[in-house]
Amino acid sequence: MAAAAGTSHDTVIRELLVRYLDACAPAVLHSARRMTYAQANGCRVDPSGVAALRVFGEFADLLHRRRLDLVYVEDDRARQERLADRLAQVVAELGLPEQCRVHTATGALLPALTEAGAFNGPIVAFLDTAGGPAPDAETLAALAHDKGGEVLVVLESGPEPGPGDFRRRLHEAGFAQVTSVELVDAPGRGRALFFGTNAERHVDTVKDALWAVDEYAGVRYRDPADPDRALLDISLTPNVGPLRRLLLDQVRAHGPSTVADLRRYARDETVYRPADATRALQSLVTAGSVRREPAQGRLTTETLILPR
Repeated sequence: MAAAAGTSHDTVIRELLVRYLDACAPAVLHSARRMTYAQANGCRVDPSGVAALRVFGEFADLLHRRRLDLVYVEDDRARQERLADRLAQVVAELGLPEQCRVHTATGALLPALTEAGAFNGPIVAFLDTAGGPAPDAETLAALAHDKGGEVLVVLESGPEPGPGDFRRRLHEAGFAQVTSVELVDAPGRGRALFFGTNAERHVDTVKDALWAVDEYAGVRYRDPADPDRALLDISLTPNVGPLRRLLLDQVRAHGPSTVADLRRYARDETVYRPADATRALQSLVTAGSVRREPAQGRLTTETLILPR
């Protein structure tokens, strides 16, 4: 896949966004009569807005029977007008039905969503605030308490440990499920990516998309939960070394734990997936770093993992 405009971070984030929308949009459109996709700040990287619109174009058959609102908010009127023209061209090119409505605005996201009538229906919001202030608490709370609301947020990050307090802010806003990762390019510049939702299965979907994106220009991941801040290559079967250390620490700190408990920890607190936790636990058992009960057989969710 050729890189489009923007930094290498933008390219990875844009592909993640596309993969996530491609996976979640059909399910949402099947289960709800309407859906809203909202994008603010990141519209300055025009390909991300167009790429999202093209994803929905793949489900035109569903859109004939559903309502889809796409809300784009820019902070500069000239850019907003250029974006509106470009999106209108894409809508015509894709032949989207009239049930698909594109709204562009300047100013704040909440008034734009209210004007579009987006609330009380599923909203997926992409907020790229890298280089600027993080989304405000009112916006996050409105999305968290909306039926089916979820948010993908990009923040700037530096050489010090990532902005863990924003993860807490997402929980405080009302998102039951939050996952995060840092993207680090070859020169060491970082972006922090956060996903907040109340749909547990969507955490699995976004993590699958995260590890499935193509490798670009030396961009690697860093798990904010990892105190060693190890860099991870993007791979369908990622290096689970950092996860092994985290799971070993969990077992030593909390005592005997089931595989199900440790898979849930990996899913809720790290960048890894439950299946990655099973791989890491098997490695720890094989190395003799932990014990298991029963001592033989396949690791199941009920298998107990004990410290040495």
